[in-house]
Amino acid sequence: MISDIFRTAWRSLLANRLRSSLAALAVAVGVFSIISVMTAISALEKTIVNGVGFLGANTFQFAKYSAKITVSGDDEYQNRPNIEYQTYLVFRRLLGNHAEFTCPKVFDRNVQAVFQNRKTNADVEICGTNENFVSVNRFALGAGRNLVPDDVTFGREVCVIGSAVVDRLFPTMNPIGKTIRIDGKNYLVIGTLARKGAIFGENQDSQVAVPITTFLENHGGCNRTINIAVQSQNQELYERTMGYALGAFRQARRLQPGDPNNFEVYSNDSLLSEFRSIADKVQFGAFLVSAVALITAGIGIMNVMSVVVAERAGEIGIRKSVGANSKHIQCQFLVESLMISLAGAVAGMLLGVVAANLLGWFMKAELVFPLGWSLAGVLICSGVGLVFGLYPARKASSLNPIATLRAE
Repeated sequence: MISDIFRTAWRSLLANRLRSSLAALAVAVGVFSIISVMTAISALEKTIVNGVGFLGANTFQFAKYSAKITVSGDDEYQNRPNIEYQTYLVFRRLLGNHAEFTCPKVFDRNVQAVFQNRKTNADVEICGTNENFVSVNRFALGAGRNLVPDDVTFGREVCVIGSAVVDRLFPTMNPIGKTIRIDGKNYLVIGTLARKGAIFGENQDSQVAVPITTFLENHGGCNRTINIAVQSQNQELYERTMGYALGAFRQARRLQPGDPNNFEVYSNDSLLSEFRSIADKVQFGAFLVSAVALITAGIGIMNVMSVVVAERAGEIGIRKSVGANSKHIQCQFLVESLMISLAGAVAGMLLGVVAANLLGWFMKAELVFPLGWSLAGVLICSGVGLVFGLYPARKASSLNPIATLRAE
């Protein structure tokens, strides 16, 4: 009996392909909007949670500019004083042994590295830093040695280069001991970084780390602000270390008690919380769009099925006259509306997953399949099909067979 109902419903839908397809398309739009957004957010969040944050464990960072995404841009931070290297030296002295280590960082982006007749693309990032750069940014040393405190103290023109720079400049030779040129300045390669990969389209292997004192001397220290990363000794001392560091940095910035901070403090956790805050707002917007789309689709299904009931009134009268009861008639039309809704749900789900993962692939994020959201989408669309299909199904089941046959 059930198989007969489904076969009859399927034949009815095939007989009205265009009308059924348009009704299913409306459902697909609603499902697509929510599935695509949830898939994209899940892919980005999974990428962040799985260790692509640029700060290491138990690490926080002081900066002039906020890491938050703001509508007004950076205008509110422009008037803050730059964080200078001398400020870092005062801060490090005040902090003492309350932290495992500190790491200053200042960058020049989109520069080109040259070795003999070979050149990289103009996408290399040179960073003025100290010996803690590798640890604080979760790199690993590939070959050679890391920067040491004497490199910073004496302003040596040495560098540690990323694997992408090695691949481009030294495809067939050992880079250790070779001299590369960046912005007209020579640097002796003393070490290489292990491959780390890309995040959100940015290649983390196009790095060149040099002593910060050398960087400021060769590339200028005026109108530059540095970031300062601080790592606690362990997770238990993290909050205490941040408290000491915050007080020391306020003192280094010559802030009086009661003065607001003229700098930002953030960590991987705060960046992830900010991402989730934005994601929650995007999800809420997607829910609203999907709700409106699904309600509109449900009304469309109800209209389509009402037209179908009117067109098949004679068929309904014949079936009732030969013994079909109202319950069977109602089930058949409910199944038809359910099949329209599920067809739209499956189409919207597949298109949403494909579109979101294409975006994730473009941004170098991990690919995901939101099984939970997909099942929820199927269940919700099933409900939409049943709820909005109930009125025309009841209308069909309540038709008088004599009246319908006479009208036919």
